[in-house]
Amino acid sequence: MSRRKIGFWYRLAAVIAKPPLVVLFKRDWRGMEHIPAEGGFITAVNHNSYLDPLSYAHFQYNTGRVPRLLAKAALFKAPFVGSILRGTGQIPVYRETTNALDAFRAAVDAIERGECVAFYPEGTLTRDPDLWPMAGKTGAARVALMTKAPVIPVAQWGAHLAMPPYAKENKVSLFPRKTLRVLAGPPVDLSEFYGREATPEVLKEATEVIMAAITALLEELRGEPAPAEPYDHRKARAEQRRKAAGEGKK
Repeated sequence: MSRRKIGFWYRLAAVIAKPPLVVLFKRDWRGMEHIPAEGGFITAVNHNSYLDPLSYAHFQYNTGRVPRLLAKAALFKAPFVGSILRGTGQIPVYRETTNALDAFRAAVDAIERGECVAFYPEGTLTRDPDLWPMAGKTGAARVALMTKAPVIPVAQWGAHLAMPPYAKENKVSLFPRKTLRVLAGPPVDLSEFYGREATPEVLKEATEVIMAAITALLEELRGEPAPAEPYDHRKARAEQRRKAAGEGKK
């Protein structure tokens, strides 16, 4: 399997995006040696700011192994952004439609062609009050077990200081200059799951191993321990509804 060439569209995106990133932010990048030089692989990245896909893409671009990210299908319809996304080979995600499996197939095909596919296993910006990674979805694990491709965990921290997630006014704070921290770790060992049927339980266990690796890297970046249990947004919402129903009966 060969490595994918960067190509015109990725270089154009870099010409547009890199100068402001270099000027406006400081960088603390570590772990580039863990990015495979050849062959297909997966990166699994935490998500705590609308800005961090650019931060991660900048880091990954500088390794010479450009990523294909899974992005909401609606973004591909935007006139200029859509052209960039299509030209750079990003993968549209059609949620809850008959095309929902297309992203999965495209990810597998890309990895088998020797490319890098980046997953945000949480599926959205973290809802954890302290911005730790949430419980992950199983897409990355499913692709990893099917392809047996290396899974490189990547932690990010700092983009939220410039662009906080879910801020009511979504204020951008660029000054003083923030430091975008990115740390890649060694491949996650998923060998215990190879050869097993990809049941929901197996995929959940493999996902937990991936999320634990990302969280450990984020602990290193933040210099503090993560909660013992990852935040589960569905459970939290169910608990909120239960409490609201209980209060409504009083």
